[in-house]
Amino acid sequence: MLVVRSIRKMASDPVINRLEQRASEADQVIEYLKQQVALLKEKAILQASLREEKKLRVENAKLKKDIEDLKEQLIEVEIRNGVKQIGVPASAAAVSSSATSQPAAEPDPVKPSPAVPKAGPEEKKKKEKPEKKGEKKEKKQAVADDDAKAVDVSRLDMRVGCIVSAKKHPDADSLYVEEVDVGEASPRTVVSGLVKHIPLEQMQNRMAVLLCNLKPAKMRGVLSQAMVMCASSPDKVEILDPPSGAVPGDRITFEGFPGEPDKELNPKKKTWEQIQPDLLTNEECVATYKGVPFEVKGKGVVKAQTMSRSGIK
Repeated sequence: MLVVRSIRKMASDPVINRLEQRASEADQVIEYLKQQVALLKEKAILQASLREEKKLRVENAKLKKDIEDLKEQLIEVEIRNGVKQIGVPASAAAVSSSATSQPAAEPDPVKPSPAVPKAGPEEKKKKEKPEKKGEKKEKKQAVADDDAKAVDVSRLDMRVGCIVSAKKHPDADSLYVEEVDVGEASPRTVVSGLVKHIPLEQMQNRMAVLLCNLKPAKMRGVLSQAMVMCASSPDKVEILDPPSGAVPGDRITFEGFPGEPDKELNPKKKTWEQIQPDLLTNEECVATYKGVPFEVKGKGVVKAQTMSRSGIK
C-alpha cells in the first residue's frame, strides 16, 4: 500500500511544480497588467489636463483681446467727449504688469493712444463753454438725492387738468392729441390712446388727472408732455374724475406719503413701472395707491365713473 502511494506522489510532483510555476507566471502577468492600467489612467488624466489647459489658454487669449478692444473703444469715446488722455510711463506700466500678472507671463506692450481727431464746430463750441462752478457737484448731489428717495407715489407729479380740446392724431387712428391746461402759463400737448374707448365729443373741455413728470416722448411724430390717468381693464377704460371744485394745477396728494415729486422721472430707474402696479380703484371706484385715496386737499377724492377694483394707468 505504501509503495502505491509513493508511486502516485512521485508522478504528481512534476504536475504540481508546473502548476505552481504557471500560477507564479500568472501573478506576474496580473501585476504587469495592473501597472499598465495605472499608467494608462495617469496618461489619460494628463491628456485631459493638457486639453483643459489648452482650452483655457484659448479662452484667456480671447478675453484679453476683448479687453483690449473695449479699452480702445473707451479711449475713442473719451476723446469724442473731450476727455484728455494721459499716457502711462513705461516704468509704471511694467511695475503694474509685474504686480498683477503671473511670473511666466510677459507684460503687455503699452499701446500708443489713438490720435485725437480734430474737433468739429459743435465740439469747439462745447469746449468754449466751460461748465459753471459747482455744476458737476450739483448734478452729483441730485443723483445721490434721487437714489436716496423712497420709491413711492410721492415721486409722481399728478395734477388736476382740463382737456381744453382734443382731435384725432393725423398719423394714428387709435390716438387723440389733446391740449391740456394743468395750471401752467400755456397748455401741454398730450397724446392718448383713447380713441377706441372714449368718444371724441366726451374728450372736449373735461376735467381729468394728469401725470406731469414723465419724460416727454414722441408718439407718431407728436411730442406728448403728460399722461391722462385712467381706470383700465382689458375691455374698458374710464378717465379718472377729479373732485368737484378742483381746478387745473391742483396737486393730487396721498395721506402718509408727503414727499415732493421728482422734477422728471428717470426712465432708467423704472420709477413709474415700480409704482404703477399699486395704483387701483377700490370697491367704491375711488382711485388709490396701496389703499390710500387720490386726494385734492379740502376738495375730495378722485374716482372712476363705474370701474371698481381696476388698475390705473
